[in-house]
Amino acid sequence: MTESRLISVSRRCDGVSAEALLASARGRERFYWNQDDLTYVGIGVAAEITAWGERRFAIVEEKARTLFSGVRVLGDAEPMALPRLFGGFSFQPDFVTENTWAQFAPAYFVLPHYQLFRRGETAWLTLNVQIAADESLDEDALRAALDAECALAQQSTSLPLVPAVPLFSDFPMSLDEWTGLIESARSSMRAGALNKVVLARVCELRFAERVNVEGALDYLNDAYRGCYRFLFEPIPHLAFFGATPELLVRTDGRTFETMALAGSNRRGATLAEDEAFGASLLADPKERHEHALVVEGIRDRLTSLTTMLDIPAEPGVLRLRNIQHLHTPICGSLTSPLGVLPLAEALHPTPALGGSPRADALEFIRQREPVPRGWYAAPIGWIDSHLDGAFAVAIRSAVCQNERVWLYAGAGIVADSQPRKEWEETALKFSPMLNALGARPDVLA
Repeated sequence: MTESRLISVSRRCDGVSAEALLASARGRERFYWNQDDLTYVGIGVAAEITAWGERRFAIVEEKARTLFSGVRVLGDAEPMALPRLFGGFSFQPDFVTENTWAQFAPAYFVLPHYQLFRRGETAWLTLNVQIAADESLDEDALRAALDAECALAQQSTSLPLVPAVPLFSDFPMSLDEWTGLIESARSSMRAGALNKVVLARVCELRFAERVNVEGALDYLNDAYRGCYRFLFEPIPHLAFFGATPELLVRTDGRTFETMALAGSNRRGATLAEDEAFGASLLADPKERHEHALVVEGIRDRLTSLTTMLDIPAEPGVLRLRNIQHLHTPICGSLTSPLGVLPLAEALHPTPALGGSPRADALEFIRQREPVPRGWYAAPIGWIDSHLDGAFAVAIRSAVCQNERVWLYAGAGIVADSQPRKEWEETALKFSPMLNALGARPDVLA
């Protein structure tokens, strides 16, 4: 096998709309990450990393280290414009790639051929290529290609895309089946096998034409600005996308941040009602217990990796457009600069998305949930050339294949959970993606 080396060249490319660039690349491999004023867009594939099995986090780390070890960066660039991998992991390590998730490996990362970084009004466009070790480097040709792509990017425009109304919707699990699943979980809790398990259900939509991913992202960017909006489309028209409020972990050298997000209630129609719902959430013993399990799970998994761990004694309330959650921000200092992947492996899944104890909850999910989760509720994000990065938890998400799309929503189940209330909570969690895809409100009825 011929050895190759990674070459990266960047240039300022202000005036580019990241969303217009993404829309102009329809029919190509596309990748997107947006949080606050920071946006990444990736187009095409310069390199791929895949992994299977229990060592998938370690394998990705090894392959990423090798890929970046000899990178040659031409010229000066904003550090955040340097090459980075985009991708994620499946929820379960023994995930079988079939049906809905046929093209999504249990670990799958892409180094885009073209990569746009935008913060505020400043934008950088990066060209990443791999060339054979014995191949001569034509810097002028690379810069010319980058200049041409930048000129096209600056001309990219996109008209607002109105989401099409789906022709068909289906919830494979009925309320009776959901109730039976929760009662089975509660029985395991009474027997002492579980403290908490997070259960998910699925909604399927079908359209007359290909799913309008850009229109959905436009809606999510407008309605859920405080969330992590993402798109991973390794094959044209086969995409995983969403807007998640939950950070799994972000690292920068020895520092890191994460969060506990568990416990939910609806938003109010008025300020007074909204505040009352928030106060009720903070005072609800069931919701506080569910949240406390997540905080303790994160503490247990990070203590041995840290020299300082800052966890507030009481949660606050994180309010989104249609729902509010109990929220505890967590940060600290690492014993050494580990990079993002060891922490992502240590934390995934937190009790907020798996349960407690972790192994028992994962086995319950594996045995009892009727639809495989694929990448739902798993880490999605990016890794830079120093192996630092950021991963969010891929909730409030959907996966599409051409004209079909599957949405996922879950709820944390503890001993005193009530099936009808948990059903209504998952309905709230479906609504961001249903709205983004143009589904009528009565689809949840």
